[in-house]
Amino acid sequence: MSEQHNLVLLTFPDATTWRSAFDEAQHLPGLRLAAAMERSADGVLAVRDTYAKGAGVATVGSGLLGGLVGLLAGPVGMLLGFAAGAALGSAAEERDANEAGAALIVLSPRVPDGGALIALEMREASPGPADELAAEHGVTVERIDERTFTEQVRAAEKKAEEKKAEEKGEEADGES
Repeated sequence: MSEQHNLVLLTFPDATTWRSAFDEAQHLPGLRLAAAMERSADGVLAVRDTYAKGAGVATVGSGLLGGLVGLLAGPVGMLLGFAAGAALGSAAEERDANEAGAALIVLSPRVPDGGALIALEMREASPGPADELAAEHGVTVERIDERTFTEQVRAAEKKAEEKKAEEKGEEADGES
């Protein structure tokens, strides 16, 4: 069976019960990213925890590669190469974090009042492990294909950019 790249959502009607499921989810096969969001009974949303498998690897790996290339220029070159490589890796990780933030905004309406939502980005060979986790904790599980979800996020970003441009246009008209 081929792997499916999915966003797996676990919805908790009670915000006090998600922590153990979040901790267990970090050991699911194929997990790449996880985020837990809670909404208070009065509707205030908070991101309570996140997990990224291999966080920092791009920064350190790029730094080491830059340092090795810089070694050709001597000790100072190695230092500068490491710094430049680490900066590039860090920029890549920051871009990924910004994309994850946009995804959480799109998911926020799915978090019930007084409840929580755990979002898992996974490459699943089988739905079994995530389904078992959901069953153990008595919560619902929903899957969204990665391509479909990416389209939803891009559409939301485009709508936000259009609204921002529209607001700027109204400000400019008001100043005339």
